[in-house]
Amino acid sequence: MKENIFGKQLKECETLMVEQGEPKYRGGQLFQWLYNKKSEDFSEMTNFSNKLRETLSKNYSLTHGKIKEIQRDSYDGTKKYLIELSDGECIESVLMHYQHGDSLCVSTQAGCNMGCKFCASTQGGKIRDLTSGEILDQIFLIEQKEKLRVSNVVIMGIGEPLDNYDQVLKFIRIANTGFGIGQRKITLSTCGLVPGINALSEENLQINLAISLHSVFQEQREQLMPIAKKYGLKELLKAIDDYFIKTGRQVTYEYALMDGFNDRDVDINGLVKLLRGSQNHLNLIGLNEIQEVAFKESLQLNAFFQELENRGINVTIRRKMGREIDAACGQLRKKRNKDKVII
Repeated sequence: MKENIFGKQLKECETLMVEQGEPKYRGGQLFQWLYNKKSEDFSEMTNFSNKLRETLSKNYSLTHGKIKEIQRDSYDGTKKYLIELSDGECIESVLMHYQHGDSLCVSTQAGCNMGCKFCASTQGGKIRDLTSGEILDQIFLIEQKEKLRVSNVVIMGIGEPLDNYDQVLKFIRIANTGFGIGQRKITLSTCGLVPGINALSEENLQINLAISLHSVFQEQREQLMPIAKKYGLKELLKAIDDYFIKTGRQVTYEYALMDGFNDRDVDINGLVKLLRGSQNHLNLIGLNEIQEVAFKESLQLNAFFQELENRGINVTIRRKMGREIDAACGQLRKKRNKDKVII
């Protein structure tokens, strides 16, 4: 099986060309064809000789996935895409429209091993990691389909990005240099893999880091997120402090409000203690409920927000998108997998 050339970084393209007996600058041209010009076939690379195009076609594939299903929310225009990969596995991407541009939420794994209790993505566990090309392909396919330019990327679809560290880092660098998406317009969300956060702080990136917090109490986090048993809250918070010191980049804490679980006065007091005087930011989220779990969306969202704001906390409410579609990550893929089993 031929290697897919889509997903290679500039240096890899340059090395490939040198190995073919071509000058190094041909690698830069190849990189442009793949990402800037969005070529779908080697025959389109018209500044290459016929022989070089034939050689590339013989040794490599230029493969993209397929959009199999689209759900659209008539209220806000949010679209969720079910994308089939070359091996038949499916992932999801979500396109959201904001005043500042079009934002795409991308997946990094087929399934997820993290086991967060409120998330549909983890149902059935992780099948495999995505390659950098498969993560990039979500931008490629949706830009081509919708005839638009994605300006912001959120890495918080199906999968834990830091559990697929090397391929996600390749994706970030190519999205920046190939697709022209500024690093400060890329947000990576993690459930709290401390070694990954520590490694990320050494990468000299300007991306945004978001942490799935959901509780300021260790016992509660363990109930929600099994990873909290491996990396405790104290260890996680130290990694976040170190990240801020090394990068100077504000960190966002994500907090999905759940009825009777983390929407109490004691939770407000804990968040105030954590965040007062900090330059980091709290993003409150209205929970997208899934049938498999008992957690329900809190009705206290606005009151919770107002109390935190009154007490001097840097807090926002995430605009809830995709109300009419399967908004929670993994729902559309889960339906597809059930259909495949029935067939």
